[in-house]
Amino acid sequence: FPAFGTMPVGGGLLCAASGLALLVTATATDFWLQHRAPGGTAAIGLWHLCLGGHCRPPPAFWDATRVLMLLAVLAAAAGFALGLSAAAAGAARRARARAAGVTLLLAGVLALLGLAVCTAGARSLLGPAPGAWRLSWSYLLAWVAVVLTGSAGTGGMGWGG
Repeated sequence: FPAFGTMPVGGGLLCAASGLALLVTATATDFWLQHRAPGGTAAIGLWHLCLGGHCRPPPAFWDATRVLMLLAVLAAAAGFALGLSAAAAGAARRARARAAGVTLLLAGVLALLGLAVCTAGARSLLGPAPGAWRLSWSYLLAWVAVVLTGSAGTGGMGWGG
């Protein structure tokens, strides 16, 4: 059994894979903020702002969120690949497992920073009374991904056994 406070390799890889999948989904979809009204719907994502069927680029603060989320995806993919290689490695297992853990933890921190920028930007864009605008499912998936990649990262530091 692994030492207390560490995650078995399978659990760490499952968290890493799930977190990566959710990060990719959240980053690729355009439902971070949604507005539902009788006259139609509107959605703001990292790539488009669509109002009444007309789409345009999102506000400038989304650029920072987009960059942080893309870096989080890259870090999560690298951490997952390192975790897979650590599971199969012999002598380099401990070093690869620690590198996987640090990389996955970095992915969680980058995504957390991206969510902070998004939240602050949405507050400034919508003002103190956001009305019918709601944070939507892409945003929520990103939060779940932060938890999963962070768990894989902190547990992954003990993957080397």
